[in-house]
Amino acid sequence: MSLYEDLKWRGLIKDVAGENLKDLLDGEPITFYWGTDPTADSLHIGHYSSLVTAKRLANYGHHPLLLCGGATGRIGDPRPTAEREILANEVIENNISHIKAQINRLFDGKAEIVDNYDWTKDYTFLEFLRDIGKYINVNYMLNKDIISRRLETGITYAEFSYTLLQGYDFLYLYEHKNCVLQVEGSDQWGNITTGIELIKKKLNKEAYGFTMPLILDSNGNKFGKSAGNALWLDETKTSPYEIYQYLINAEDSKVLEYLKVFTFLTKEEIEDIMVKQNAAPHLRIAQKTLAFEVVKDIHGEDAALLAKKTSEDIFSNRGNSENTFKKVLDKNLIVNGINILDLLVLTDMFDSKSDARRMVEQNAVSINNKKVTDKNVIITIDDLENNELLVQKGKKNFLKLIFE
Repeated sequence: MSLYEDLKWRGLIKDVAGENLKDLLDGEPITFYWGTDPTADSLHIGHYSSLVTAKRLANYGHHPLLLCGGATGRIGDPRPTAEREILANEVIENNISHIKAQINRLFDGKAEIVDNYDWTKDYTFLEFLRDIGKYINVNYMLNKDIISRRLETGITYAEFSYTLLQGYDFLYLYEHKNCVLQVEGSDQWGNITTGIELIKKKLNKEAYGFTMPLILDSNGNKFGKSAGNALWLDETKTSPYEIYQYLINAEDSKVLEYLKVFTFLTKEEIEDIMVKQNAAPHLRIAQKTLAFEVVKDIHGEDAALLAKKTSEDIFSNRGNSENTFKKVLDKNLIVNGINILDLLVLTDMFDSKSDARRMVEQNAVSINNKKVTDKNVIITIDDLENNELLVQKGKKNFLKLIFE
C-alpha cells in the first residue's frame, strides 16, 4: 500500500485541510511538523499514538519537525472546562529537556526538534498584533470549537490567544523550514486551520493538515494524565512491565484498533494475527503481540523481552518471579463480596487498613493489572481469573491470591 492508503487503513486520518493530501503524502519528501506543550516531564501513551504516525511519515522519507512548545506551554491550550495551571519557567525548561530526550530515543536521534520559544521570545506584543493578529478575524476565532465551549464559563485573553500562537508556529515553520503539513490529534484541528489561514492570507500560499482520531480506552476515555489513566514513557513513572500488562489486558473489541495504531506491523501481519486471535481468543495472541511491539519501540527489545518474561512468570503456575509470592485464601471469603481494603489487609502486604486506604488513594494498588481508585469497591467471585487475583502494590511487589 502507499503511505496514504496505509494511514487510511489504520484509521489514522480524520480531518483533512488542503486538496490532494494523497498526492502530497505519496509524492516527493516534504517537511511536516507535530507539536506538544511541555505540561509534564514525560510524554505518555496518548502522545505516543501521534508520534507513531509521525514516525510512519518519517520512515516513508518525509522530514519531521517535532515541536516542544516552550512558548505555547507558558500560556496553555484551552481545556474544555477550566484554565490550565501556569507552570514556572524552570519547570517548563526541565520538562522540555526530558521530552526532547524521549523524542530522540523514539526517532533514533534522526528527528529535528524545535522549540517555539526560540522564535517568539523576542517578538514584541505590538509586533505580534500588527504582523499576526490583523490577519485573523475575532469571529473566526469565536467559532473555534474549544473557544465557543468556554464562552459561557469564561475564557481568559491568554487562552483565547493560544490559537494565534500555534497558528504563527505553522507560519514560521513554513517560511523558515519549508514545512507544508501539520499533523496532530483531532483536538488540535482548530489550531491547525488557524495556521493554514495565516499562511494563505499572509503569504498567499497553500498549506496542509490532517488530524488523527484520539485513541480511547475501553471506557471511552482518551489516554492522558487529566483522565487519570496516563501510561508514561518515562520508565521511572511507568515501568515497561506496567505498559506491557496494561496492553496485554486490552479488550478484545479494541485490540485490532490498537494493533493498527500503535504498531508497525504490516496489514498482512495484523490480519494473520487476528485470524489466530479469533480462532483462540483465550490465548490473547493479539494482546501479547501488541504489548511486546509497543514496549519494544518505546524502551527497546531487551525491555520488551524482560516485561514478557516477568508477565509469564507471574501468571504461570510456577510463579517464580523473584518479587511474586502466593497466598491461599478460602473462597467463601468472597462469595458475598468483600471490601477491597479488607481484602488487602488479608494479603499481609499492608500494615493496616489505613495503610491500604492510603495506598489506594495514591493510585498504588492494582488488582489483575487494573488500578484500584475506589476504596469502597467490592471484590466478588466474578473478579477472579482462574480462581486467582493478582495484587500489585507499587511498581515491584506482587502477590498472587489463590482462592480454594
